[in-house]
Amino acid sequence: MSKYSEETLKNWAKSASETEEQRISNAIKMIKEAIQNYDNLRNKNIEIFVQGSYANNTNVRTKSDVDICVMLKDTFYREYPDGYTREHYGFITGTNSFDDFRKDVINALKNKYGKENIKPGNKSIKMESTSYRVEADAVPAFQYRNYKIINSTNKNRFVEGIKFYSSTKDEVINYPKEHISNGKRKNTDTQKRYKRTARIFKRIRHQMIQDDIPVKKCISSFLIESLLFNVPDLKFYNDELWNSKIKNIIIYLYNDNKKNYVEVSNRLKLFDDTRKWDIDSVDKFLKQMYNFLGYNS
Repeated sequence: MSKYSEETLKNWAKSASETEEQRISNAIKMIKEAIQNYDNLRNKNIEIFVQGSYANNTNVRTKSDVDICVMLKDTFYREYPDGYTREHYGFITGTNSFDDFRKDVINALKNKYGKENIKPGNKSIKMESTSYRVEADAVPAFQYRNYKIINSTNKNRFVEGIKFYSSTKDEVINYPKEHISNGKRKNTDTQKRYKRTARIFKRIRHQMIQDDIPVKKCISSFLIESLLFNVPDLKFYNDELWNSKIKNIIIYLYNDNKKNYVEVSNRLKLFDDTRKWDIDSVDKFLKQMYNFLGYNS
């Protein structure tokens, strides 16, 4: 017998409530105001946008934190096709330092909301939650222009991503806008079941942790979305019942050769030497999840 009823899974598939949506919107507004009102940042070309689970509409009610990218565009990181340099595109060396930019973002948030409410982390800057807003993570980054991936020699034609360095100097590159776009397309192609399934998977992971199942920290929200992105569309709508759908998707993922899986952005491989996770850790989680849900009985 399945651990959770169809009604429970159906409820978990829903997006955040209107109350949570308002608290999330408040957090976004407050971060924008802090950046726009800080002298060192006011006149810079900065784009502020939502990324992560909230932007992808896969956030779950147990943890509706919001991830805000604060992207500087005056200076950008880039990758050119082989044999090309910035001179071919007419660019000059940027004048902004990423470390300085990150410090300015931290100071902007502290100035507006108080040092006690702002906690700089390794990659993001956390803003504590209140009854008015949810917990928010601000991620300072430079625009990343990838000309190489499409072999472009036109300075205005590139794949846009973000690039930043953690406080431990690890380089991070990703493509949040393409992640959002591809997630929407996948959701449409699966009759809106992709995002519902992602919410259920995330909620089950949360319940597993609550019940002291030793789920590895590397099994992240991002990883779950990406794993499901690689599942064939038919798997999302060929079963009417949620328990049947979840069970069959777990079985598919466990048995499939995941070596060539990609992120939702479809720009980077999901499994390589730079990741905190690997196929073995994913398979262990899938087996834990299968047993936790009572599908083995």
